[in-house]
Amino acid sequence: MRDVTTAQTPLDVQPTPLALLLLGREADPKSERGVECPGDLPSPSDPDLVERARAAKEKLGEKVFVLGHHYQRDEVIQFADVTGDSFKLARDAAARPEAEYIVFCGVHFMAESADILTGDDQKVVLPDLAAGCSMADMATAEQVAECWDVLTEAGIADTVVPVSYMNSSADIKAFTGRHGGTICTSSNAERALNWAFEQGEKVLFLPDQHLGRNTAVRDLGMSLEDCVVYNPHKPNGGLTAEELRAAKMILWRGHCSVHGRFSLESVEDVRARIPGVNVLVHPECKHEVVAAADHVGSTEYIIKALEAAPAGSKWAIGTELNLVRRLANRFAPEGKEIVFLDKTVCFCSTMNRIDLPHLVWTLESLAEGNLVNRIEVDKETETYAKLALERMLALP
Repeated sequence: MRDVTTAQTPLDVQPTPLALLLLGREADPKSERGVECPGDLPSPSDPDLVERARAAKEKLGEKVFVLGHHYQRDEVIQFADVTGDSFKLARDAAARPEAEYIVFCGVHFMAESADILTGDDQKVVLPDLAAGCSMADMATAEQVAECWDVLTEAGIADTVVPVSYMNSSADIKAFTGRHGGTICTSSNAERALNWAFEQGEKVLFLPDQHLGRNTAVRDLGMSLEDCVVYNPHKPNGGLTAEELRAAKMILWRGHCSVHGRFSLESVEDVRARIPGVNVLVHPECKHEVVAAADHVGSTEYIIKALEAAPAGSKWAIGTELNLVRRLANRFAPEGKEIVFLDKTVCFCSTMNRIDLPHLVWTLESLAEGNLVNRIEVDKETETYAKLALERMLALP
């Protein structure tokens, strides 16, 4: 029998740019995915972390202003000068021109918005560059430009007004500004859509399909048939020219990975387990969840609703778990029972990348005169993104 030897040659496989990015081995300033931070972080088991953070913050004094998003961990929130949702925090930063450093404990798009709204002499810092937003990453500048070409070929671009959610990259905000559109938050989406329909016949809503659909149907009285979903991963968005022409709301196929987990079954289950419970959900949830809920509103709305709730009332909240747990602890002494809507624990994974070791590293670096993890939007992008944000601020 003849021996046959097969040569074993290594496969010449080159990792894709996205794979390298996700591994933290490449940088992409236009991506929400981020990269690993330089430098050595203190150990999370260091018992002196709290004291180190406090000492560094005191050393910096008024030179630093720390912003904490509602979805942050308690260990981080304790060092925030102000807390709030993304846009409130960006405006708070702009109102503190004396602060040289704005440390944004949130995610990448939030830090970008703060940089757009603050002065040129102020430096916005994100403690962990890997703290991005999966929703914001679902709409890239290239994809949206291609979508606009599709709308142009369908003969409707001149009648379409873009409305972009605050949870979008600076590039998408700039696209919105260039094309006569506005930004919205979950609090003012209805006003933004009313404004947009005064400017044109149709709206391209980016990047969260659920907020766009819920606002159009629940608040503006449209039908589900008035809405179509543009899928950037399909030719022409997976839509015909006729479907685009017939639609009033062209929804981008994006969603929040946290709010998208809640289901109609979650609502039905909690009602069965807790008689008399009030179901309160964020408008980033799916339409069937919003339709089945008792109350729907932004993060700030949720907080105010629980503040005003009577003692002894029961609430199931459909939003990020860090906030729900914090609210449950806050209002427990008042006899308010607050539970997470779903049985499955669901933190915002990217928001939770900002932890105490990253915050300590950031504050100590700044206290030593080393600027780290600066988020800086280029001037052209900033100009058009700011235009879109200013349109939002001018909404009636």
